[in-house]
Amino acid sequence: MRKNYNYTRRKLYLPEYGRHIHEMVDQLMTIEDRDERNRQARAVIAVMGNLQPLLRDTADFTHKLWDHLFIMSDFQLDVDSPYARPTREDLTITPRKMEYSQERIQFKHYGKYVARMLRKIGTEQDKEARDNAVDSLARYMRSKSFEYNQEHPNNEVIIKDIKQMSDNSIELDEVALNNLRSDYKQHLSARTAKGPVRPQAKNGQKNMQQKNQYPTAKGRTPIRSQKNNADSPVRHNSQK
Repeated sequence: MRKNYNYTRRKLYLPEYGRHIHEMVDQLMTIEDRDERNRQARAVIAVMGNLQPLLRDTADFTHKLWDHLFIMSDFQLDVDSPYARPTREDLTITPRKMEYSQERIQFKHYGKYVARMLRKIGTEQDKEARDNAVDSLARYMRSKSFEYNQEHPNNEVIIKDIKQMSDNSIELDEVALNNLRSDYKQHLSARTAKGPVRPQAKNGQKNMQQKNQYPTAKGRTPIRSQKNNADSPVRHNSQK
């Protein structure tokens, strides 16, 4: 008995179509008559379309089926296709290698773009625009330094970092830095209680309104306070 395992069979170029479709494509390449081969190829394309219903929503549905037919034949099938015949080189294009930046980030908690902006601001001629941009960046640097170090940054550190990242082209005084508003100091407002506020009982006594709202048990009469014997009517025994 001859055993037929999958590892002994030929490679499936498109496994989603299954081995039967690949065998049908192999059978197409054995047909010598070109007209009969073209007719059988269109029949195989119809079967492939039924096996891939998700491709029907695409604009070039039939074009993809013909491309898959040539791929499963290892680009050896010779039929008349209504579209341009793909080649192995078109489908095996090596992607361009992406170049990554090897720039060393000196202050990682600020990021590399802060240093770039400071160097760009250092070449600005407009003094007002330059001061506004430096103030915004200084405020941003203070907030990032607080997030990274979990403590309030010193003004001398911010001034030193700005001067160093701008290649000594920007010098910020401590008075101007103190006038900046600190955005990282966010005071949380007190949360208001939801719902009505209930009065608290004093000295362990319940509120009389809450005590009277519960009805008495069925068949029971409320207990009344006993009155003084002097207030009750006097009963006389008629039989002596």
